[in-house]
Amino acid sequence: MTGGAGYLGAVLVPKLLRFHYEVKVIDLYLYGEHVLDSVRDHPGLTQIKGDIRDKDLLRREIPGTDAIIHLAAISNDPSYELNPSLGKSINYDAFLRLVEIAKREKVQRFIFASSSSVYGLKKEPQVTEDLSLEPLTDYSKDKALCERHLLENQSDDFTALILRPATVCGWSPRLRLDLTVNLLTSQALQKRRITVFGGKQKRPNIHIEDLTDLYVQCLAYPQRKIASQIFNVGYQNQKVIEIARLIKDVLGDEDLSIEVVPSQDKRSYSISSEKIKRELGFVPRRTIQEAVADLKRAFENHFVRDPLEDIRYYNIRTMQAVGLK
Repeated sequence: MTGGAGYLGAVLVPKLLRFHYEVKVIDLYLYGEHVLDSVRDHPGLTQIKGDIRDKDLLRREIPGTDAIIHLAAISNDPSYELNPSLGKSINYDAFLRLVEIAKREKVQRFIFASSSSVYGLKKEPQVTEDLSLEPLTDYSKDKALCERHLLENQSDDFTALILRPATVCGWSPRLRLDLTVNLLTSQALQKRRITVFGGKQKRPNIHIEDLTDLYVQCLAYPQRKIASQIFNVGYQNQKVIEIARLIKDVLGDEDLSIEVVPSQDKRSYSISSEKIKRELGFVPRRTIQEAVADLKRAFENHFVRDPLEDIRYYNIRTMQAVGLK
């Protein structure tokens, strides 16, 4: 697994181990080497601190691998825009080499974490997988190019699967507080005030436990069900102002204020996840409210240390600090 010490990987790796998979993680561990401490000594886990741009590393570590879950990436538009050439080297150039080596080394299954941002702005009320891709940013353009390249390499003995997740929310040992639900919940708990920019924009969301459950299942689905397939993966499409009100309700804090300020961000979209329900029977079971409750417990139990200042909770601040090149 690439990026196994990230926000998603920190929940997914222990889950895979519980299902008796042997897991090899390749990650730069920018957000701390403690992330997988709960399973550090598990006999089924191998952790490798390394860069997916390192061809020699990939050639050394991929042989003997049955499946790759590719999570490693500069993870969103603002992070990518800090250094577009860096973003391209990780998100696109390294991807091409990874697919090439994986196919050559007889990896049977390649699961790619793409993004629902590849659709761009759509007028349709529900964005489905058959709509054209109109990515607006370098980040989303690279994701779309990677999808095309992976599908071009699909073969009978190299199964390519593309997932386009919604924005993830909920607790992880490698917590991100720069994602919509997590950010607004942190504001509410730390400042007793939520600041909403605009508020009418719709955002699709999915609980991190549901998404990691899906990745585990994707290792077991029959090839015929997933080969060359693309699936949206979301659950609740909510306006940002509605998310803020949900958070207030879950926290039960009548004095918590919600401040709405003007915003030029007009991005608003709702993704449809009917295809994955119809073809794979996958239906998320956890809600935004449960993600907020999970985060509240983590804060109350002091699992989140110095949330306003610790840069590890924020991708952009971490990247600026480490000077990744």
